[in-house]
Amino acid sequence: MSIIITIVIGFIVGLIARAVMPGNQSMGLILTTILGIVGSIVATYLGQAMGWYGQGDAAGWIASVVGAIIVLFIYGLIAKRS
Repeated sequence: MSIIITIVIGFIVGLIARAVMPGNQSMGLILTTILGIVGSIVATYLGQAMGWYGQGDAAGWIASVVGAIIVLFIYGLIAKRS
């Protein structure tokens, strides 16, 4: 059940990040979900590295969206060069 919850939350976070980020991000359903999941992972690791979260703590909604925006920005830079 936790995998399904992770996918649903990742999709919601990915949608919010795509809505906040300016420009046209042509991503499908699966890439949007992966964006949200990876954004949450990035936010968790950055938060733990900066001392905001303890070991085993996960990032919250806002941090996950910020992490997804960071991933989306990097993805945009890489896609622009290709």
